[in-house]
Amino acid sequence: MKISIQINASPYQYQASDSAWHFIQAALSQGHEIYRVFFYQDGVYNAAHDARPPGDEQHIVARWSALHANEAIDLVVCVSSAQRRGLLESSVAKKVGGNEHALADGFRIAGLGLLMEAVIDADRHIIFGD
Repeated sequence: MKISIQINASPYQYQASDSAWHFIQAALSQGHEIYRVFFYQDGVYNAAHDARPPGDEQHIVARWSALHANEAIDLVVCVSSAQRRGLLESSVAKKVGGNEHALADGFRIAGLGLLMEAVIDADRHIIFGD
């Protein structure tokens, strides 16, 4: 089964990101395909390059980067949600003097068209967070 995932919640405020990551691990272990993970609204904070959780907490951003590196899963950050929260695409950051390295490894910025494509092309679309 081809599954697309949408994450709407920030990584440390709610359980949604952690639950989504564990769901993906379970789905992959059962032979399912994860088509795309789309980070929307406060979910874009899952891609924050400069996230530095305390040593006794899960580094959720690093887990997403590792998932991309190990499984080649497409991690897409909503451009509008990211810009509203200061996570700028490098070309935009250059123009306005922002952080050109705002996104962690493995993430890319795109529009809602890629979310719609994932919803249409996947067998199931699952949303984590409000």
